[in-house]
Amino acid sequence: MQLATPHLTSNLTPQVGRRVSLRSSAALGWQGFGVEMLGIPAGEHRIPATTHHRIGVHVGTPVKARCLCDGRRVARIQAHGDADVIPAGLDGVWTDESDCTILRIWISDEFARTTAGQLHLNPARAHIRPQFQLRDRRLHYLVWALRAELEAEEASDALYAESLCTAVVVRLLEGAPEPDNRRRSLAPNAAARVIDFIESNIDKHLTLAELAALVDFSVPHFKVLFRETLGMPVHQYVIHRRVERAKTLLLQGRLSVTQIALEAGFAHQSHMAHWVQRLLGATPREIVKSGRDGLDDHRILPAGKA
Repeated sequence: MQLATPHLTSNLTPQVGRRVSLRSSAALGWQGFGVEMLGIPAGEHRIPATTHHRIGVHVGTPVKARCLCDGRRVARIQAHGDADVIPAGLDGVWTDESDCTILRIWISDEFARTTAGQLHLNPARAHIRPQFQLRDRRLHYLVWALRAELEAEEASDALYAESLCTAVVVRLLEGAPEPDNRRRSLAPNAAARVIDFIESNIDKHLTLAELAALVDFSVPHFKVLFRETLGMPVHQYVIHRRVERAKTLLLQGRLSVTQIALEAGFAHQSHMAHWVQRLLGATPREIVKSGRDGLDDHRILPAGKA
C-alpha cells in the first residue's frame, strides 16, 4: 500500500478555487478517517497528492466533468453516486462544467494498512487502486450510511462509523477475500472478556480495534463474530449499554444530567437525551421523575440502527 510520491501534503482539504465545506465530521470523534460534504464551483480544480486515500462521490444532478489523474484522461457525465477513488500519493486535475456537490471520504494510510494486515493479505498485493466513475452497489450502501451519520441530528456511537469505514476499506482493497457468511460465534470466555471490558470502560471512547485485540481477531472477523454472539452489531450493543448506564444513574438521582451523560460515555447531554428517548421512549427528566415516584417501567425498546 506504500506509494512513494514526492511532495506529499497532510492537508486533508486542499483548497484550490473556492471549494466550500458544507458539513464535516471533524467534531464527531472519528479517528483515522473522516467525511466532508463539499460545494464545488464550476471550473478547473488542481488537487495535490495527500497522505490519505480519498473517495469523492457526486451528490445531486448530473454534471459534465473531466479528470486527469494517474496518467488517465476521463470525460464523463458525473451522475448521483458516481465515485472516484484516489489512493494516497496521487494528484490530479478535475474540471466540472457546472457547480456540484461532492461527498468526500478520507482514510488514513495507517487505517487502511491496519485493515489489510488484519485480513492477512500479501502486503505486495494489498493496495487501493485508482478508480474513476465507480458504480458499486455495496460501496454505495456504505457511503450513503456514512453520509447519514454526517447529516444526523445526533450521530450514532463512533464505533458505527468506524465499522462502516472498515467495510469501505475491505471493499476497495485489491485481493480482499469475499465475506464468509457461515454462522460462527465468540467462545463464551472471549465474549465475557469483551463484555466486561465494555462495561468497565463505558465512559470512555471505545474503538473496534481495541475490542478486537482483546480476543486476538481482526476487526472484520470480530464484527461478524460479535454480531452472531450478541445478536446485534458492536455499536448497537455499546449504545444500549450506555443508555442502561444512564438510566441507572438517572434513577439514583445523585448526579446532574450533564455528569451522567459523561459517566455513560455520551458526548454531551443532548446526545444522551436523544438516545435515551429513542431506546427507552422517555426523556431523562421523565426517568428522573419516575425514580422519585418509585416507578421504573422504562425498558430498552426494539430499535433500528443505533
